[in-house]
Amino acid sequence: MTRIWYLLSEMISRDASRLIRGATCTRLLMVLAWVTVSLLSFSLVWGEGTPTQAVKETIDEVLAVLGDQALKDSTRETERREKLEAIIGQRFDYEEMAKRTLAAEWKKISVEQQQEFVALFQQFLSKSYAGNIDGYSGEQVEYLKERLKGDFAEVQTKVVSPKVEIPLDYRLLKKDEKWGVYDVIIDGVSLTKNYRGQFSRIIKSSSFDGLLDKLRSKTDLAESS
Repeated sequence: MTRIWYLLSEMISRDASRLIRGATCTRLLMVLAWVTVSLLSFSLVWGEGTPTQAVKETIDEVLAVLGDQALKDSTRETERREKLEAIIGQRFDYEEMAKRTLAAEWKKISVEQQQEFVALFQQFLSKSYAGNIDGYSGEQVEYLKERLKGDFAEVQTKVVSPKVEIPLDYRLLKKDEKWGVYDVIIDGVSLTKNYRGQFSRIIKSSSFDGLLDKLRSKTDLAESS
């Protein structure tokens, strides 16, 4: 897994481009990095406490699943993935992230388009990152610093193995007194900013509907479209 973490920062800048080219996304990489996906649930069910406590609670649950030897059996792959998605889906604010990836374009589209984009984007992230979760080998997470400014927070962490250290900063927004992650900075690279740039180029070269088509082709929702 050390090799996987070493490639992490380079992967982020390539990932959305692979959506355009249709290539397979890099394996694992983001399970500890930003705590991704619940396929169908859009409810924001987060733990109480400080931003650091909220992030740590979710990461601890993810690590427990990854370290469960029984769940590593190939016959339980689906169960393992579903457990991770359920844990992760309680912490990530997909709607907020979707708004930030579209920036000004978000206000130009209809409510129906907004809803479909959030669903497709969430599905895309799931297929990209949560679909391949092999390779965890005991890396540890260190919690370094917490910064607060009103309803916004940043929790700075570091993933540590014997051969590599990867800085990971979680950005959170408090809604209804609960903290949800809307961006992760991996070795200085923002996921939200990266996707915003990639999606903007797709929209300019095609259209927003063109972006939806590309996302549909990469998600489970393609079958029902």
